Amino acid sequence: MTEPSESQPAPWVDVMIEVPRWSFLKRGASGEIDFVSPLPCPFNYGAVPDFVGLEGDLLDAIVLGPRLAFGARVRMRAWGAITLIDRGMEDDKLVCSAQPLDPRQELAVRRFFTFYARCKGLLNALRGRTGRNACGQWRTASQAIARTRPREPGWRGPSVRF
Repeated sequence: MTEPSESQPAPWVDVMIEVPRWSFLKRGASGEIDFVSPLPCPFNYGAVPDFVGLEGDLLDAIVLGPRLAFGARVRMRAWGAITLIDRGMEDDKLVCSAQPLDPRQELAVRRFFTFYARCKGLLNALRGRTGRNACGQWRTASQAIARTRPREPGWRGPSVRF
């Protein structure tokens, strides 16, 4: 695992929860249902409202630990990030928790997103959407945040349809 160094500690981020742990429903920033999953999400999944990621949507984040309510806002340390490639577009997901991740937790995140990328690839094929789907590399949270842009006041959501 790529650990934050003493010179570059794990950054603090504010995360808004869109998918509580073990939920089947994914809601976007508007609160409307974006997606109904055939499998529950093993993590609290949300977004960092201050940043727009590479694919034009808010920077994604997962929060390890107990189930959090939909709409909850938590301030957590981001210990790393995993990159998901969806239809050829890279999308970093910050991995946040109260404590540094142990190797077992990092492996669980990698396995989940590897499986998720395969499922998303199948769904995209059924929808006639082309492009590579894969779980990409692990990076530091600071590296992932550096790949974003600040959310502007007039931001109206992603231009890409998911």
